[in-house]
Amino acid sequence: MNRSIDHNTPIPERNIILVGLMGCGKSTIGRALSKMMGYPLVDTDQHLEKLEGRPVADIFKIKGEPYFRSCEGQLIESLLDMNIKKHIISTGGGLPTSEKARTLLPQLGYVVWLNSDVDTLHERTSKSDSRPLLDTDDPKQVLSDLLEKRRAFYEECSHLEINTPDLEVSDIAHGILESARFYFSERLSYQAQQEGQTS
Repeated sequence: MNRSIDHNTPIPERNIILVGLMGCGKSTIGRALSKMMGYPLVDTDQHLEKLEGRPVADIFKIKGEPYFRSCEGQLIESLLDMNIKKHIISTGGGLPTSEKARTLLPQLGYVVWLNSDVDTLHERTSKSDSRPLLDTDDPKQVLSDLLEKRRAFYEECSHLEINTPDLEVSDIAHGILESARFYFSERLSYQAQQEGQTS
């Protein structure tokens, strides 16, 4: 279903951050939100690939996963320090495994966990050979284990969870936009009330 944006309601001026396991649709939904809202899209994996000059799979192979996770945390810190606004940020699937990242992400904007079932994740990721953690004899089991391990991390840092398999991309994007609008309007209202009480 295609719906137009209600221009009488302001688009959130803060960032929208997408988290979730590989294959959940972060890149696809991120592009849809970017196009819909006119906000730049920051893909943390692509950003780190440019900085390192090599694909994520090679970064894992040459420098290891701990190094990559450290780079992810530093990137989120730098985005906060830059005080960026009006961006869509698509994160790597393992970024929220860092306690530091889970603390920083909600400070950066409205965090949405795109959840999905293992069968759908496996179907989507099997079309790509650039997933270093799935370079194994049983990638479906790896996905199942990762989802189980990371579920609590995604829940901890996100404002909204969306189960994506049975939804159209446009519906997911519009749902995120409307939820973000409500969240930020509520925050502004609360801040105004607090300021009124202290003045």
